[in-house]
Amino acid sequence: MSRKLEGRQHGFTLVELVVALTLLALIAAVLFGSLQLAGRSWEGGEAKVRDVNDMRQTETFLRHQIASALPMRMAKAVATPLLFAGAADELRYVASLPERVVEGGTMLFRLALVKNGEGGQLILERMVPDPDAVEMPDFKDAERTLLADGIAELTIAYFGRDPAAADTETPSWRDRWDDPQRLPMLIRIGVRPLRGPPWPVLVVEPRRAPEAGCRAWDPVRHLCARV
Repeated sequence: MSRKLEGRQHGFTLVELVVALTLLALIAAVLFGSLQLAGRSWEGGEAKVRDVNDMRQTETFLRHQIASALPMRMAKAVATPLLFAGAADELRYVASLPERVVEGGTMLFRLALVKNGEGGQLILERMVPDPDAVEMPDFKDAERTLLADGIAELTIAYFGRDPAAADTETPSWRDRWDDPQRLPMLIRIGVRPLRGPPWPVLVVEPRRAPEAGCRAWDPVRHLCARV
């Protein structure tokens, strides 16, 4: 009788085995879930770092380029207007390509948001300005660079005075730029991605005076006079 009891003490019953296997399965499930969560957190952190780096690089590039915008004019158009156009969701300006770009030179740029379903792509198009142009080109065959993807909204505002307004008039912010003779004093760019917080608002001051692109500047009427 004692030998039978000793044999039972060294083994496991079916119930004990089922309980042990169930506990082992639960522990494995918890560990697997934790690993999945850690993996998703790691990937999410890497994606966030990439988004922040892309945002910083894009804003640094735009700040430098727009600040150095050139007051190039359409010499054959009436009143020789600037090659510059500003709307609430689009900006066109002339600037030089970065020195690291092989082809270099002065280009006409277009900053805009191209809608693609729910979100959109922040793009920068460029083309060689036509010296004989009498109106702003349509950028139909322009080269395109993708600045950021997954963008919900692009808003642009301009700080300055009304066309032909005197220097004594108080400047204000507006959602489009209508003065063909002068660049705005400040340009404000806001970008809101589909996910995450909006980008820091970018405010840029074009450093070139508009009269730099004129052979003769009329300081009273604030326009480029023909000579």
